[in-house]
Amino acid sequence: MSTLVLSQITLSHFRSHKRAVMACDGRPVAIYGSNGAGKTNLLEAVSLLSPGRGLRRASPDDLIRRPEALGWKVTADLQSLHQTHEIETWAEPGTSRQVRIDGKAAAQVALGRIGRVLWLVPSMDRLWIEGAEGRRRFLDRATLSFEPTHAEAVLTYEKAMRERNRLLKDMVRDPHWYVAIEKQMADAGARIHVNRTAAIAALTQAQTATQTAFPTADLTLIHPDPAIETPDDPGLLVAGFAESRARDMAAGRTLMGPHRADLLAVFASKGVSAKDCSTGEQKALLISLILANGRALIRDFGAPPILLLDEVAAHLDAGRRAALYDEICALGSQAFMTGTGIELFSELGPRAQYAEVTDIKGVSTLDEREPS
Repeated sequence: MSTLVLSQITLSHFRSHKRAVMACDGRPVAIYGSNGAGKTNLLEAVSLLSPGRGLRRASPDDLIRRPEALGWKVTADLQSLHQTHEIETWAEPGTSRQVRIDGKAAAQVALGRIGRVLWLVPSMDRLWIEGAEGRRRFLDRATLSFEPTHAEAVLTYEKAMRERNRLLKDMVRDPHWYVAIEKQMADAGARIHVNRTAAIAALTQAQTATQTAFPTADLTLIHPDPAIETPDDPGLLVAGFAESRARDMAAGRTLMGPHRADLLAVFASKGVSAKDCSTGEQKALLISLILANGRALIRDFGAPPILLLDEVAAHLDAGRRAALYDEICALGSQAFMTGTGIELFSELGPRAQYAEVTDIKGVSTLDEREPS
């Protein structure tokens, strides 16, 4: 099996890190330290080696270290499918994020072609009980891991929808203003639905094909508007947008389309909706989906993804924590995990690297450690 390994990453004026360098050998990396020391900032830097705004969805200016307010930069050496790539991503104050791969300027989508990064962060613990937007974002991240061009379809759809919403708010009734925009929305929307459906199928297969210590989830993609009977058909979507203009104009926004879809999950062995499960069960279902995503990517991409697991031990007892670490090692993923103390990773032993992050007068420092 091919590997995907981040062998070195360097942060410059990124969040709390004035400068940080981490050398990795491919094993899971356990990062520990007190709250606020800068552990999650390291994971966020790694998340920017994939397309998008990273695990916090932060703007480029939000990533700048204060009070210097200089530009930030993340540099990494990535070994991917028997090739080594040098990745640079950075932003100056007030500018958008830039990417360079092997010395050449590149679009963010190119990051998804040479590597895949998945993450699980504490804010996702409420995924099943909060609004549909978070679940769509979770599904789209999984979908993007299988199909890097999914991000382009989503951006195209959202840009066209913003233009349509402006027309609706301005009470523009002339249908000629809408035709081209709705055609663009329909074409992109159909691709979005096809990509999402394929991702759910891949996750489902990866869950059911492997015995695991974590529960499986039955996943369903739903659309609240019954007018969308076949959301993978651009022609029917165009007709649906045209028919809903009057209703949308009254609301001042587009009320149908893939931006309204929702991901439902059921704890398979119990037949209980994820939103009705205990906190621990909801966490276990999320972990199961992340691991299933990783297993599916071995077949689809050719190597397991890099995993970012922030405070992953929360809501897990020692037995399930040990099971998680065993599954990460069996998967072969380079996982970056954070926790407040090294004891949270005791079940890993020598199978992992260890790094302690400390905060000294507002500056985060990173020191490699050996397990005692």
